[in-house]
Amino acid sequence: MSTLEAAAVEIAGARKDMLRIATAGSVDDGKSTLIGRLLYDSKAVFEDQYEAIARASRGDHVDLSLLTDGLRAEREQGITIDVAYRYFTTPRRTFVLADTPGHVQYTRNMVTGASTADLAIVLVDARKGMLEQSRRHAFLASLLRVPHLVVAVNKMDLVGWSEGVFTAIRDEFTAFAARLDVPEVTVVPISALAGDNVVTASQNMPWYDGPSLLHHLEHVEVASDVNHTDLRFPVQYVIRPQSEAHRDYRGYAGTVASGVLHVGDAVLVLPSGRTTTVAGIDSPSGPVERAFPPMAVTVRLADDVDVSRGDLLCAADTAPTVTQDLEAVVCWMTDEPLRDRRKLVLKHTTRSVRAVVRSVHHRLDVNTLDHDVEAGELGLNDIGRVTLRTTQPLFVDDYASNRATGRFILVDEATNATVGAGML
Repeated sequence: MSTLEAAAVEIAGARKDMLRIATAGSVDDGKSTLIGRLLYDSKAVFEDQYEAIARASRGDHVDLSLLTDGLRAEREQGITIDVAYRYFTTPRRTFVLADTPGHVQYTRNMVTGASTADLAIVLVDARKGMLEQSRRHAFLASLLRVPHLVVAVNKMDLVGWSEGVFTAIRDEFTAFAARLDVPEVTVVPISALAGDNVVTASQNMPWYDGPSLLHHLEHVEVASDVNHTDLRFPVQYVIRPQSEAHRDYRGYAGTVASGVLHVGDAVLVLPSGRTTTVAGIDSPSGPVERAFPPMAVTVRLADDVDVSRGDLLCAADTAPTVTQDLEAVVCWMTDEPLRDRRKLVLKHTTRSVRAVVRSVHHRLDVNTLDHDVEAGELGLNDIGRVTLRTTQPLFVDDYASNRATGRFILVDEATNATVGAGML
């Protein structure tokens, strides 16, 4: 195989990767402008879209932030309120961008956007340096176990492309990140408005010899972030066609949350505790010999065992913890406070059970990282440690080792609204 062919194979394989990105930062740091610049410079904006935002722009330049700030209130105030998702593809990789809001009252939206992210971009205004909101979002990214953190020092054009300003912010953030559990931190100087160092290298910062932002996003390694050791397959649906062609077919559909499932593997079914063997794995494109995250497949078992929605297939030697008592870090998302003895519906993977709050241990100050043990309750956008008791056992892992089975949401029984998100 020639060098050119090898490169083509590498690019084709890499393009199958999907990188989920959450952007965060303080108000007016330029998050939406950065995403607009990434979309525009990577040729992901249609001509009519560009013409529309050019007409809607105020000032002497095209406001690329309008590509993501779609709500009328967002455009009027020049801020982000909701979580906006945008998709774009380069020859090397597919990206899902979540533009999350910077205001403290929208912390819940930040948690929503970052909960499934592989990488978080925290923007810092070069003129203002590190602010409380920058620290808060970096902490939330570490709390949500986002494996990769990129600090984009934006608006370098407004500080004269100063290396000293960049170095001071980089050193301050690196010292703060040392207190957090962040596996990898990368700091990049950019100008989202001018496009410097976003997609292509900047001519205005010859002192910076690192990669551009997009180059880093294309090449960051995320395959090793997935837990391929502990098999977890939550059953979402039981498929029984009962047709002439598939008279005796019984399959269990779901998405592989972690681990690798092979035909012939012995699996443990929870909560029954029965063991059986994988007879076959069917994918949308036909039978396959193995399945891995995030493949959606239908698993056929060798024995007739009682399996229904909410059950879990796993390996017997790496089984999750089966428990009704949960201790978790909860982000509260509604106006009515979370207090002791409150009853809720807890949804974990594909399993929904009723739960009661046993105790609110403390509320976390995301700015100082201090614990307020006198709080007694969690208000809107508060984060704290809570103990819950469920009516039925759940099959859980520590969030640090398995994000898929270490998280849950809390639902109000009366309104069916999602009121909280938890990490075990």
